Amino acid sequence: MGKNKFIIATIIIVIVLIIGICFILSNKNAYSHEINKDNEVEEDSMVKEIKVIINDKNYSLILEDNLTTRKLLESLPINIEMNELNGNEKYVYMDVEYPTNTINPKHINKGDVMLYGNNCLVIFYKSFDTSYSYTRIGHIENLEDLGNDSIEVRIEK
Repeated sequence: MGKNKFIIATIIIVIVLIIGICFILSNKNAYSHEINKDNEVEEDSMVKEIKVIINDKNYSLILEDNLTTRKLLESLPINIEMNELNGNEKYVYMDVEYPTNTINPKHINKGDVMLYGNNCLVIFYKSFDTSYSYTRIGHIENLEDLGNDSIEVRIEK
């Protein structure tokens, strides 16, 4: 009978050790997952401000956090020539189609940067009311009147 108790005790000890090792390994994996999750958040955090150079003058573009701006960021830096429209905006049709989330803002503010359709980048340099729908990209503070000519624009991180 003493031999049976020894075997049973040994089996119980082995089972407890296996459970303990499994518990330790599962906590290690959970900790490792938390580290990876944190790294993903860091990698996923989006740039909130980029540089826009219009006719050799530097501006800051404060970005919206959306799929459109994320795709735009992937293609930077870009150099574009933007054309005049309506005495209040500059536009260019991009070679890339962007994801959209259109809204009708009802009012455009001077400095707003938006996407019309899925590939027309627009910088508004005057405020006005609108019935058109756009996807927000961001806003340029202290934007000057850009005049009636086309403009050279460089957008970079």
